Amino acid sequence: MIDGATADLPNFVTHLECSKTGERIEARTLQNLSPAGAPILVRYDLDGVRAALTKEALAERAPNFWRYRELAPIRDAANIASLGEEMTPLIRLNRSTEGHALVKDEGRLPTGSFKARGLAMAIAMAKELGVTKVAIPTNGNAGAATAAYASRVGIESYVFCPSDTPPINMQETALQGARVWKVDGLINDCGKIVADGEAEMGWFNLSTLKEPYRIEGKKTMGLELAEQLGWEMPDIIFYPTGGGTGLIGMWKAFEELEALGFIGAKRPRMVAVQATGCAPIVKAYEAGEEHAELWQDAHTVAAGIRVPVAIGDFLILRAVRESGGYAVAVDDEAILDARARIGREDGLLICPEGAATAAAYFQALEDGTVGKDERAILFNCGNGLKYPMPDAGEPLDIAQPIDWSALG
Repeated sequence: MIDGATADLPNFVTHLECSKTGERIEARTLQNLSPAGAPILVRYDLDGVRAALTKEALAERAPNFWRYRELAPIRDAANIASLGEEMTPLIRLNRSTEGHALVKDEGRLPTGSFKARGLAMAIAMAKELGVTKVAIPTNGNAGAATAAYASRVGIESYVFCPSDTPPINMQETALQGARVWKVDGLINDCGKIVADGEAEMGWFNLSTLKEPYRIEGKKTMGLELAEQLGWEMPDIIFYPTGGGTGLIGMWKAFEELEALGFIGAKRPRMVAVQATGCAPIVKAYEAGEEHAELWQDAHTVAAGIRVPVAIGDFLILRAVRESGGYAVAVDDEAILDARARIGREDGLLICPEGAATAAAYFQALEDGTVGKDERAILFNCGNGLKYPMPDAGEPLDIAQPIDWSALG
């Protein structure tokens, strides 16, 4: 149970909807992509939610992302696979920048990344709809979250990673109960294995945007952010974009919050941040295209955004354009410099993908795209301890007199 909730949760889901054609799809049915081959969105009776939920009632609930249950698809609290989720903090960068930047530190979530949000919701719904076996392609963190939450509710999990995935990601995934395979390829190659194995292995495909509920989990970032800021929107959000579920989910969250009367019409400019070694969304944005082409020879130190092709590309681009935002790529040197700068000057250890958002923000301040007085949110999507770090520590021989001047 979550926060004393009864087994029967309030449920305002009306139907599922194809994100491309608008076709209505029956709720309470197990779905991957729509008949048109597009991601599926969950739709709610927002008038009903508005009548049932107030800001004051929400404020009395436990500080976790299950507090937004009227805007979630789960009916039975017994299916929730909780691992003690909490609201993640907003941390002001005081010394590494002169701008008004807040880091939303998602590395504080269970399994150390924002993947916990989407996979907790997806696994809960999989359990509710009778799934016993799931599979997922991942660059690391999604696999760990899948394994943890699936094990929590007794679902088997199968995880496929590129062979150069950080070892700690694969080790934690295996330790939390998943079968893990290292694939000689990229995440899209892993995705093909998962799709090809559906009929043979009988698993449910949890790939990014290939089922409806990871968006519903990820949208809690937007719900939570709005609440933390006193129901005021920031000026701009920098989001590390691979598959883009979180960016799409936050944009959906803001629409729903306005329908509830919790926020007004103001929206933050949404910035999709990618790496120069893998920037299909940036290329499509700059070319004015609705879809992004497969990026060849994808490479970057920020493995989580090394996604050569995203099935929700048109939804990412739509949110970016509707918000008046943009898509930008930063190089690996800038990513590593931003990570070191924030660690050294603000004491915050962030992951490379989070550092990409910081690098994009620093660049935007420098070229005037963002003003110093504008409130910017930078998403750090993972715990920095899960990623490679430079060697450190100088030898000190205690058998010899210490040269104190050399320590200064």
